[in-house]
Amino acid sequence: MADQDPKHDEGHAVHAHDAPHAHHAHHAHHAPHEAGDRPRARALIVTVSDTRTLADDEGGALAADLVRAAGHEVVRRAIVPDEIEAIRAAVRAGCEEGLDLVITTGGTGIAARDVTYEAIDALLDKRLDGFGEAFRAKSWGQVGPRAILSRALAGTAGRALVVALPGSPKAVRLALEEVLLPLVPHAIGLLRG
Repeated sequence: MADQDPKHDEGHAVHAHDAPHAHHAHHAHHAPHEAGDRPRARALIVTVSDTRTLADDEGGALAADLVRAAGHEVVRRAIVPDEIEAIRAAVRAGCEEGLDLVITTGGTGIAARDVTYEAIDALLDKRLDGFGEAFRAKSWGQVGPRAILSRALAGTAGRALVVALPGSPKAVRLALEEVLLPLVPHAIGLLRG
C-alpha cells in the first residue's frame, strides 16, 4: 500500500508532543523478562509530513491508539518535515532516550519528497527484511500491484525496534495489527537481552 498523502507544501514543519518527557523510569524498562511475561514497550510515534498537524494526523493518531490498545505505552508523538536530517534526528532521539519502539508514518513511497526510507535505513544496525516483505504481501490483497510502491521497512537501532510505515490509516492498521504488534513483545524482549 503506497503512501496516499496529498501533495506536500515545502517549508511547513510542525513539532508536537502528546506526552511529557518526564516518563524516563528505567527500572521496569531494563528489567529482564521472564518466560510468560509480555514486555511492555515504550514507544515514540513520528509522523513525517510537511503538511500534517496533530489535529489532522489520522495515521499517527491511529498508530498511537493501536500501540496503546496492544498494552504498550506511547511516550509521545512528533511531527517532522519530509527532510532526511529531521527524520533521523527524531528517530535518533527516541533511540537515545532508551525507548523500545520508534514508529514513523509517511514518506515511504516513491515521490520526490518521500525520503523516510533513506533517513532510517542509514540508522539501522540490523534490517528486518521480513517486515517489509510481509507488509507488502498483505497489502497486495488490498491494492494489488501498487503494494510494491511502498518502501515500508523495519530494523534495529541499538536496543530499539524502528519501523517505517506508510502514512495512510488503512496501511497503518494493516501493518500494525497483522504484522508488527503481534511480535513486539518477543522482539523487545530479545533486544533488552
